[in-house]
Amino acid sequence: MGPLMSSRGLTAINPQELGAPRGYANGMLGPVGGRLLCIAGQIAWDGEQRLVAEDFAGQFAQALANVVTVVRTAGGEPHHLAQLTLYVTDKEEYLATLPAVGAAYRRLMGKHFPTMALVEVKGLLEPGAKVEIQGLAILPGPGSEDESIEEKTP
Repeated sequence: MGPLMSSRGLTAINPQELGAPRGYANGMLGPVGGRLLCIAGQIAWDGEQRLVAEDFAGQFAQALANVVTVVRTAGGEPHHLAQLTLYVTDKEEYLATLPAVGAAYRRLMGKHFPTMALVEVKGLLEPGAKVEIQGLAILPGPGSEDESIEEKTP
């Protein structure tokens, strides 16, 4: 039996058959009447469109901060993010900097873990960019309550 749709925020869907996810959710169910926000791939640019860091962890932190800025500008908060896709130019560099990446993630996102995928790519459009983060957020619809995320494990 599947979870019931909630009108009070995102519901994490983590079927027992898939095991417990670590740092992500297997699915995120949006609220009835929610508004979908599609977030373009963000890199570690500042307001002048200059890369703010050369190291992977610094680029990750700025790229994720840029995603969160888009969500907040649309009237949402980080916990409204339902999906993140990370494009990285070097998976080994990502793994080597995981403690710093995790710290930056928790600073910006807290303990909110949407669905996620990490894809290693040959290169990104901007020279020197090492990570690009794309996202989907589901913002509350007009008049809906916005509470914390529920987790459903059928």
